[in-house]
Amino acid sequence: MSVQVIEKNGQPEWAVLPYEEYQRLVAEAEMLQDIRDYDEARLALVSGDEELIPTEVTYALLDGENPIRVWREYRGLTQQQVAETAGISKPYLSQLESGRRQGTTEVLAGIARALQVTLDDLVVTDAES
Repeated sequence: MSVQVIEKNGQPEWAVLPYEEYQRLVAEAEMLQDIRDYDEARLALVSGDEELIPTEVTYALLDGENPIRVWREYRGLTQQQVAETAGISKPYLSQLESGRRQGTTEVLAGIARALQVTLDDLVVTDAES
């Protein structure tokens, strides 16, 4: 590798190298970062900090289906189970799932805990709808 080192006050300040060598180094650095990202994601999955979400769940959410219902069904829970865990009535949960009512932040936070998701996973913003 042909590198020219430029010094300032007796200390290396710049390294000038052929462009092809620069491109190779950038590609290797990107590959190393990809490997680190993969290892980090795999560790998060193994430790339970992250989970893989099936494409059916993702598409249902992207298609605008009610996120409470989508997550509840994915988790294999009944409305009664989620309502009890969240501290609300089953009819109230049903109304939230059907879109006839909107829950308070406190209620949605309880449902999110019951479904083991974040509050953001349940709230549909104007940009998403």
